[in-house]
Amino acid sequence: MLGASLNKVFDYFKSRWQSSWNYSLWALLIFPLSPLVGAVTIGFVSLITWLKQSRKINRRPINWGFALLSVLLIVSAGFADDKTAAFLGLFNLLPFFLLFVAHSALIQTFAQLRQMAWVLVIGSIPVVILGLGQLFLGWSFKFQFVWVVFSWTIRPGGNPPGRIASLFLHANTFAAYLAIVFILGVGLWLENYQQLRVKSQKSFLPFLFLSVAVIMNFIALIFTNSRNGWAIAIFACLAYALYQGWRILVGSVAAIVSSVLLAAFAPSPVAQFFRQYVPAFFWARLNDDMYPDRPVALMRKTQWGFAWSLAEQHPLTGWGLRSFSGLYKAQMQIPLGHPHNFFLMLSAETGFPSTLLFCGLLAWILIAGVQLLRKSKHINTEDRLIFFTYLLTFVGWILLNTVDVTLFDFRLNALSWVIFAAICGVIHRYNQYDKLASHQN
Repeated sequence: MLGASLNKVFDYFKSRWQSSWNYSLWALLIFPLSPLVGAVTIGFVSLITWLKQSRKINRRPINWGFALLSVLLIVSAGFADDKTAAFLGLFNLLPFFLLFVAHSALIQTFAQLRQMAWVLVIGSIPVVILGLGQLFLGWSFKFQFVWVVFSWTIRPGGNPPGRIASLFLHANTFAAYLAIVFILGVGLWLENYQQLRVKSQKSFLPFLFLSVAVIMNFIALIFTNSRNGWAIAIFACLAYALYQGWRILVGSVAAIVSSVLLAAFAPSPVAQFFRQYVPAFFWARLNDDMYPDRPVALMRKTQWGFAWSLAEQHPLTGWGLRSFSGLYKAQMQIPLGHPHNFFLMLSAETGFPSTLLFCGLLAWILIAGVQLLRKSKHINTEDRLIFFTYLLTFVGWILLNTVDVTLFDFRLNALSWVIFAAICGVIHRYNQYDKLASHQN
């Protein structure tokens, strides 16, 4: 009885929303190459979904939380010294709350999670190829087609020089994108690997493609020279190995990481020993020997301390969105876009109440997702793996934003909120199933 009911729900959902979901997939596929086309498409899908699903959307408590957060952010902007900049800063948040709310109603199944992961991995291939050409072949061009519909700028040698950035403005931004896609790609690779082992998948081509894609993303991630990206990739590999119970792999990764850390930070005799085997490309980047004499104002510790002092001065409403850069330049006499910590930046610019509410909403999604993964009886092994992949991507985003800010790249921001929405939508759907099952029993 329950199985038949679930099948009817799935059939209804598929017939009603398949077209909108397909448009979202196309938007995600083209996003890295054409942010404008991707934005217009995903915005259109969000609007249509909102209109069709408004009753269900309005009944979800998580959406009430984001509505309250929106009010707090608007109030904060009203108290800012530079109100124009603060209200403009709202466009980095409020439209993406709407995207989240709409797509959490649109994305409901593990099949959709799988489709979205595939699309993002496929879409990363041309971006990685352009980046590798930029770094190793000296590719350089500025291409515009139909105004800004397709607008590509490739700087020779990367940005900063020697660090791959591809179509993104900075290597760190590209590293954040690659870290997200890498986690999703490894999750799909593991799923296909298990299917080949039990011979439930006849074709070897998907596994081969994923192997190539994961390797390409990992190579590009290395050449972004981003310590944050490296750390997220290593963390993801360890998490997958632990999840799969691969103890030998856990030990191997831990040994490699320990060797690199000892080469970078151990006392001189120990460090010199490990530096014979660990390339300087890694250990010198970690301990900043690669970039000596860096100004104190550019160090994260200085930026974080300044952001915290701003938050303490205006704890309730903050200084206003987009205020950190101007305040930091006035104090340190050096331009800086953000404090390399999203949560400290939010505290300084919008106050502690908004930040705590935002963190609480994210924590609810993560905790509810972990509970669903552990307790739900309606999730098979393969679906558990893809859901674990999305939760791991979510954690990766949180870790990235404790040492950087992904908010200001439109593509990364939209991608992050679609991933949050995917997790939240599946949580809501399967919690409904668990409640239905408990009532019938």
